[in-house]
Amino acid sequence: MSSRLDEIARQAGVSKASVSRALNERPGVSARTRRAVLTALDVLGYERPTGLRPRSAGLVGLVMPELESPVYPLFAQVIETNLSRQGYTPVLCSQTPEGAGEDEYVGMLLDRGVAGIVFVAGLHADTALDHKRYDDLVAQRLPLVFVNGYARGLDALFVSCDDRAAGELAVAHLARLGHRRIGLLSPSDRHVSALRHQAGYRAAMDAHAGGFDPRLVDVAFPGIEGGYAGALRLLRREATALVCGSDMMALGAVRAARGRGLRVPEDVSVVGYDDAVVMGYTDPPLTTVRQPALSMGMASARALIDQIRGVGVRRTESLFLPELVVRESTAAPAPGR
Repeated sequence: MSSRLDEIARQAGVSKASVSRALNERPGVSARTRRAVLTALDVLGYERPTGLRPRSAGLVGLVMPELESPVYPLFAQVIETNLSRQGYTPVLCSQTPEGAGEDEYVGMLLDRGVAGIVFVAGLHADTALDHKRYDDLVAQRLPLVFVNGYARGLDALFVSCDDRAAGELAVAHLARLGHRRIGLLSPSDRHVSALRHQAGYRAAMDAHAGGFDPRLVDVAFPGIEGGYAGALRLLRREATALVCGSDMMALGAVRAARGRGLRVPEDVSVVGYDDAVVMGYTDPPLTTVRQPALSMGMASARALIDQIRGVGVRRTESLFLPELVVRESTAAPAPGR
């Protein structure tokens, strides 16, 4: 114990006696010294004494899709970090095909008296579903934030990436390179984000690539497998470039192109969507449209905390602008294509 006190004292820059008094909550310790000692404990990885641990301001539910796509763990990390810094204890509820669904998670969270819930790309984003499941939560005045998926008529706060702008950015980039046969791989024909992405693609094709051709749109299962299957179909329709609804679909598209003996980007260009950290290290590094997950996650946590604390917030949708990140998976079309 003596050596541990010495280590903490060195890290905090105070005497061993001051460390002992701070840890035993004795008088005569300044607030500055106490903070230095607690910071030293955290840095060195020692557990704080029970009486010096921060008290939770309440549980907050974070309901997420499967964490297979790297963008969802990023959202979870950012939102959890910002909630924890304000004293709240996040409860991560990640859905899997074999596990609990969103409605079951909500029931469990309500049983535990959560202070609020953040939904990321949940059932609220599905235009084919009835959103009345959220009406009871709104009626209870439970603080809610919905991320990526605006539900018209639901009196709540929404935080979304501007998916339409993302589709426009991808097509405009490929059109500037000279592509006209630009295909779209979309993960859904009923989710708000995918429908907005399709609308941006269509508008940009009309504006920059000689017109929209419905034969160049393929709705595939989300993920690498869906991207692979959809890309094969679009390549058979002589697409020279592919705009994908996610980075995972884009990786599947690259694999499909190579399976047909095509090179990326010399023969086929590929653009993803999300910009997970690893996309700069794929082969080739992926050109993608970056979803501002950091800013969106921070805004979501802040909006929920404001509601919990009774601060007035506008119950509307906040749109965050995406950013085109050009890497090595896009180039001008091969001569004659």
